[in-house]
Amino acid sequence: MTESITTNLVRKHFEVFDSDAIVEEQQSVKPAISKLLKHASKSGDGKGYPDFIVSFPKEPDLILVIECKANVRNHVSNNQIDYSQSFSRQPQNPKDYAVDGAIHYASFLSRQFDVIAIGFSGNSTKNRINHYFRFKGSRGCKQISSQNLLSPADYIRIYYNDEEKVRQDYESLLEFIKELNKRLHLDKVTENNRSLLISSILIALENRAFKISYKNEKDEDLPERLLDTVMIQLRDAGIWQERLTVLNNKFSFILTESALISKANELKEIISAVDDEVNSFVKTHKYYDVLSELYVEFLRYANAEKGLGIVLTPPHITGFFAELAEVNHKSVVYDNCTGTGGFLIASLRKMIKSANGDSSIESEIKNSQLYGVELQSSIYPLAVSNMYINQDGKSNIYQCNCFDDQIIKTVKAKKPTVGLLNPPYKADKKRDIEELQFVLNNLDCLQQSGVCIAILPMQSALANRGKIRDLKEKLLESHTLEAVFSMPDELFFNSKVGVVTCIMIFTAHRPHPKDKQTYFGYYKDDGFTKRKSNGRADYDGKWESIQKTWIDNFRNQNEKPGLSIKANIDSKSEWAAESYMETDYSVLCNAMFEKTLLDYSTYLFSNQLCDEVSNKPILRGVSKTVDVTNWFSFYIEDLFEIKGSKTTSLLELEERGKGKFPYITTKATNNGVDGFYNYHTENSEDKCVLTIDSAVIGYCSFHDSAFSASDHVEVLYPKFPMDVYIGMFMVTIFNLEQYRYNYGRKCSQARLKKARIKLPCITPPLSFKPMFRH
Repeated sequence: MTESITTNLVRKHFEVFDSDAIVEEQQSVKPAISKLLKHASKSGDGKGYPDFIVSFPKEPDLILVIECKANVRNHVSNNQIDYSQSFSRQPQNPKDYAVDGAIHYASFLSRQFDVIAIGFSGNSTKNRINHYFRFKGSRGCKQISSQNLLSPADYIRIYYNDEEKVRQDYESLLEFIKELNKRLHLDKVTENNRSLLISSILIALENRAFKISYKNEKDEDLPERLLDTVMIQLRDAGIWQERLTVLNNKFSFILTESALISKANELKEIISAVDDEVNSFVKTHKYYDVLSELYVEFLRYANAEKGLGIVLTPPHITGFFAELAEVNHKSVVYDNCTGTGGFLIASLRKMIKSANGDSSIESEIKNSQLYGVELQSSIYPLAVSNMYINQDGKSNIYQCNCFDDQIIKTVKAKKPTVGLLNPPYKADKKRDIEELQFVLNNLDCLQQSGVCIAILPMQSALANRGKIRDLKEKLLESHTLEAVFSMPDELFFNSKVGVVTCIMIFTAHRPHPKDKQTYFGYYKDDGFTKRKSNGRADYDGKWESIQKTWIDNFRNQNEKPGLSIKANIDSKSEWAAESYMETDYSVLCNAMFEKTLLDYSTYLFSNQLCDEVSNKPILRGVSKTVDVTNWFSFYIEDLFEIKGSKTTSLLELEERGKGKFPYITTKATNNGVDGFYNYHTENSEDKCVLTIDSAVIGYCSFHDSAFSASDHVEVLYPKFPMDVYIGMFMVTIFNLEQYRYNYGRKCSQARLKKARIKLPCITPPLSFKPMFRH
């Protein structure tokens, strides 16, 4: 069998797509490709070309490289190698194997292009075909499941739908939005109007006549043409006249933005750029909440009032909600705090996918299965615009108060089965509506056994008295609390909001059974990291697998130390994983104890409290691992007398002057000490004690002298003999508990008295020798 038979199969396949694909064999007339392959010889000594290079006029960033071998035995050098996982692995034998050769050439071309590497071996009756993505600048490949050669349209479709491509385009979009924000800032377009301007442009670009002719308009006439086109599009979408009046009032600022009128071609250039960057993204990657990203970025210049006054849910969390609720083409989704419509867009994306291409089902979804209510007139137009852009012109967003009897009646008539919401967070504790009231309102509108998911400030889950406690009781009387997830502390970093949040999941109109165990997830790590330029994002592509783990654990009710637990609750309970979680002591190792000793030694040296220490072990033959099998759980208050400290101000200490007594604060460095002064209020007998920061994370430190303290410093006096070694052991154990505490759930004295820690012994009393050995 000759290789010409195999190459002929490839040649004939692409011949029928002559107008859609450019096929080059063992060469390329394109300078960029030739330059990249200048040193791509399989033997490593000069130029090298794959059997086929296929490019697409409609998508110049994508190319195919195809390597052919006559015999399927020469398909891939090692079937055990998964190139999709082996990011740094180079092909073993590109000369003799099809897959190895294709990936070899892709490694050169991916410096400038997104590449699909194809290994093809065999003939028409017996062959093997494998596809691998290698994106521009990436370190490795990702396998595509198809085992047949595809049409150019299918290759482009797979390319656009790939998660890596979406993430790549999304990051490019964020870069564009950032630059656009700077431009609008220089144009003196206010923060409140920037999102409205872009949404008006996106709506107008749906009008073919406008898209073709706007460049021919005079600068002074274009704003009016833009506004007229927007209102025509919205009217034709069937939006009621009353809503049209509100929308017209909000969009009419376009007529008075001086820079857009007086600056030559400015509005035209902005429209063109939005069409090229934003509109193209919307058309390519359907059902993404682009307007919320615009909104968040534009608020980077906003004042302390947070611009339009709404904190938007990050897109990966809106998608997480839709997955948790198992939204499908039969669902009817309601958001009573719509904002820009993020939850509805995420639901729409999942519902359309569930429709499997059935246009009649898709039409029904868009027409009558997504509903929202937004009170603020300043953000209502964004919600309408977002739904219009993503729903082919349909919008069921009401501008009113979700607590109005008429809207409750209207929404109930739609028979919603899923409720998703991120209610406005209270700024005025006395006058603003409690977040849980919005949850009750949403649940009231759902069908029996419907699913309601809300993201709320942690305080809504923790409070066990007053109005919040009453609302929690009301919730449990009528609905079932299925789960609560503690979310990352910096989830809303991009919105410049530091609130710590949790997600609650309810089943509607099913009273919470007294013996029901609620699932609690400690979902603090979503894989996102922060960068100065684009803020907090999934730069490392971890979110997809993390989301799957979170959802699988919840659905299977898996209890895992350090991640999840089930517990019985009532209205007086704290609805948070941190309250019930079992600390994962399996992570404990001698390195942790060593770090405690090093930190304490550093504190002593840096503050000139000692001249030397020895690094010689006190005991020899100590195991590096920690066996916690026979450790017993103790309530902290059984081991220590827990007392608050007298608060001393720094001003008072400065008046008394520097001295030898440490001033202990809530800082988690330098053993909690912020200077030494000639005054003390605590531990006058120089006992060995522990101090714990009760303001934030519960940082624990050891002290054996008198000291003064700032606010929120608790002192633990041992009810057993404790020296510095036992103290170091205790500090290590206590600091394992820091995951329980944050700005939303402080390490208060009340919580300390209910908390437990594990220590070495089978049953009480304590066994001190193992602690000393560590």
